[in-house]
Order: sequence, then C-alpha cells, then structure tokens
Amino acid sequence: MSVVRLRQAAKESVSGLPRAFWWLWTSTLVNRLGGFVATFLAMYLTVERGYSATFAGLVGALHGLGGVVSAVVAGVLTDRLGRRPTLLVAQVSTAVTVAVLGFVRDPVAIAVMALLVGMATSASRPAVQAMMADIVAPEDRVRAFSLNYWAINLGFAFSAMAAGLIARHGYLTLFLADAGMTLLTALIVFAKLPESRPEGQSPGRGADGKAVGLGTVLRDRRFMAVVALTYLVATLFQQGYVALPVAMGADGLSSADFGLAIATNGVLIVVLQIPVTRFIEHRDPARLLVVAALLTGYGFGLTAFAGSVGMYALAVAVWTLGEIISSPTQMGLVARLSPAHGRGRYQGMYVLAWSLASLTAPLAGGAVIDRFGAATLWAASAVVGTVAAIGYGVLGRRLGADGPEVAGPDAADGNAAGVSAGKAAGVAAA
Repeated sequence: MSVVRLRQAAKESVSGLPRAFWWLWTSTLVNRLGGFVATFLAMYLTVERGYSATFAGLVGALHGLGGVVSAVVAGVLTDRLGRRPTLLVAQVSTAVTVAVLGFVRDPVAIAVMALLVGMATSASRPAVQAMMADIVAPEDRVRAFSLNYWAINLGFAFSAMAAGLIARHGYLTLFLADAGMTLLTALIVFAKLPESRPEGQSPGRGADGKAVGLGTVLRDRRFMAVVALTYLVATLFQQGYVALPVAMGADGLSSADFGLAIATNGVLIVVLQIPVTRFIEHRDPARLLVVAALLTGYGFGLTAFAGSVGMYALAVAVWTLGEIISSPTQMGLVARLSPAHGRGRYQGMYVLAWSLASLTAPLAGGAVIDRFGAATLWAASAVVGTVAAIGYGVLGRRLGADGPEVAGPDAADGNAAGVSAGKAAGVAAA
C-alpha cells in the first residue's frame, strides 16, 4: 500500500467524529497512561510486602468484587445524575483510594482499600461508554469504540513499561503517579466535556414516559443473552493474566518470558485494531462475534501445546485477534440494544459481566489447574469459546428476525438524541 493510501486510510479512520469524542478519548488515554497499580499490584504485595500468593489472589478477588458491587449502581447513577457527575466522582474517588492504598500496611486495610479501588475504578466505565454512545452517531459507534479501545491498550503498553522504571524509586511512587494521572483525567472531563445525557425526558424514562429500571434490563432477553455470552468470553480473557503466567512458570519459564509473550497482545492491538476495525465496521456483528469467540477459545486451547516462549506468544496472538474483533463489535452491539435514557443501566449490566469474570475466573482457573492440570483448563477454554460462538449464532438469527432496529422502546429517539448530543457537545467543547 502506498504512502498516499495509508494516509487516506488513517484520515478516514479518525474523521467525522465530534470534538467531544476526542476529549473523551484523550481522557481515556491519559487515565491508562497512568494505570500503573493494577498491573503490578500482585508483584507489589508478594515481592515488596512479602505477602503470600494466596493473599495476593484474595486482594485481586476483592478488587474484582468491588467492580461487581459498583457496576450496576454506577449504571443507575449514570442515568439519574448524569454521565459527567458520575464520571467525575468515580475518577476523584479512584485517585484518593489508590493513593491511600500505597500508604497502608496492615493486611486488613490493604484488602479493604483494594475493594474500594475496584469499586471506584469500575464506577467510571458505564458513564464513559454511555457518554460515547450519546455523542457519536450510530453508524460511527463501532469505529469510536475501537479507537477508544486502541487508546486503552496504547496507554497500557506505555504504563506497563514505565511502571518497571518508576518502581525502582519505590512502589509508593507508582501509587502516587497513578493517582495523579487519574486526577488529571478528572480535570480534562471537568474542563472539556459537557453533560451528554439526552434532554427532554425524565432521567431513566423512555420516549413513551415509561420508566427504564433495572427490571427493564433484566427482562430484555436479547440484551441479557449478550451479557451472558460476554461473561463467558470475559472469563477466557482473564486467564491470560491469571492462569497463563502460572502455566508458563510450571514449564520453567520466567516472569520475563511471560512479559514477552503477553506483550504480543498489546503490540498486536496497537498495530491492528484500527485497520481491522475498518474491515469489520459495517459487517454483521453476530457473525463477527462468532468468529471472535472461536478465535478466543481456540487461541487459549492452543496454549495446551505450548512449551516455549514462541509457542505461548503464538497462542496469545490467536486469542488477541479474537479480542480485536470482539471488543468494538460487542460495545457497538450493546449501544445498539440500549434505549437512550437507560444507557447507564444497560452499560452497568454489561460492565457487571466483566467484573464478575474478573472475580470468578481467577478462582476457577486456579482450582482447575490445581486439581486437573493446566491442559484441562485450556481444553475447557476451547469448549467455552465454542459454546459462546453457538450462542452468538443463535442471537444473530434472533436479531435478524427482529429487523435492523433492535435498540429498545426509544431506539430511534435515542439515536437522534445521540447525534444531536454529539453535535452540541462538539460545539460546547470547542
């Protein structure tokens, strides 16, 4: 491909999105550039503080439990209070709790603060995703979610490398730097992002005046099917950061070897996320999710045959392709199925699936490895991926039978509101 065509492709990938989206994108990037603590928390507890691996696992589980608790609550607040206030409270709370976690030494205090950090961190996700669905036109949402996911992984790649250097000056520096970057994110939101919640209706009510509560979400069978399938796939992705290093250690490989293998994930996402999204942007989401589930399941299944860093990296590359396809497609489908004035609740339930996976997957993965061996876990991963793919295939037929507009009782109104909010937010940010 010529340089001219590359430039044209890059321009088409980023053009046409409102200015408010780019400020939200910038806040995501800044937040992830400072995401030092989550990556090195287990190492901090075991190496720096001398706690056992069991305690580190418990702290990680409590962090996930915090996300489970806050996901739904934050979704409700996103609809009731607004996207911007919820986001600001969550980010300031994250900064404070992360900083405090760096100072506490008592194991009970560490466990409690890890729970609070998990709650504060997850509370921002429904607000971010609802705001993005508000300000971006429906036809551009997959591209917007993809760009945002690209920013997350670009920031993660930088923070993972920088954290090792910063930790040389003491782990407390990591906690304070993370807190500082989170506060900077809150300042960007406060200064540049106006409220995007659709106006003209009561919070949590659709265009027909009917309340959109948690019961509405739970009775939405199509959406809850998406949540259930998301949970299955999310449990697989979690094994890449829990079971994979354990399995590599059992094969006699070092933490540096694990770093090389898992770095394949970040590099591929940074390099391929945008071009792959251009290819899949206007294709059937259900079919894409079938392919993504199979790549994810069989990518982890391939790990059973790995014994060297190269083979482990190959397995990571396969399931990373599934992640690249799955993430923007999944988020675009969630936005499509969510009524405009209930987006916070719907996004909260979607985030809940990931939070539950982060809580249960480490426990399940560790138990399977201890009792049956790593090969059994990787074989089960292939089965789970296959089940998820079948589920997405069935869901795709249901969506097709219902026609192209399946976004709920006030979908059309919500789409129009999203476009209008995007234009208004762009002007206000300018």
